[in-house]
Amino acid sequence: MALVYQPVMQLSGILVSLLGWVLSCLTTYLPQWKNLNLELNELEIWTMGLWQACVVQEEGGMQCKDFDSFLALPPELRISRILMFFSNGSGLLGLLLSGFGLDCLKIGERQQEQKKRLLLFGGMLFWISGITAIVPVSWVAHSTVQEFWDENIPDIVPRWDFGEALFVGWLAGFCLILGGSLLNCTICSTEVHSSSVHYAVAEQQDQCQCLETETRP
Repeated sequence: MALVYQPVMQLSGILVSLLGWVLSCLTTYLPQWKNLNLELNELEIWTMGLWQACVVQEEGGMQCKDFDSFLALPPELRISRILMFFSNGSGLLGLLLSGFGLDCLKIGERQQEQKKRLLLFGGMLFWISGITAIVPVSWVAHSTVQEFWDENIPDIVPRWDFGEALFVGWLAGFCLILGGSLLNCTICSTEVHSSSVHYAVAEQQDQCQCLETETRP
């Protein structure tokens, strides 16, 4: 049964990881990392992402302006750019490696050990990609909470709130880690199954040898 469900688990891991990678790329470019509602003008909503700040108007749609300088950004946004790029790159590399390691792929059928290594490296890259996607969104969320409850800021000053991109980033990291875990579980189940088969064969050979010695005159 383990051999039957193994390709299904591998495909599930790849699909979940692919979903996480797409969400991670989407999180990188979404401008809704932070939202700001102005009490004086409730028809406008300001948003901030890693690349630009936007204002959403009820009648005029969305207008965005790119950030002029990378060094002028807050530390959490600067490092978040780097980490999200690293997450997207490692996720793409994990998709390529684990894709060539799938059992349903006819390429390299006689090189099962190498295919297992590709799956293992792909699963580890998915873990790294998921962690590096969760860290920046969690950091931005933590800084947003600190600024929101900062007593040194006057109450009349508007406060930034969580944007939709943070929740997409958390979901992306969870999917990447889950997909990598499914791929690595298939490798572990294969090793356990193969070791049990070798043990059963060795035990059967020992029984046969015992029967031969008993039947000899």
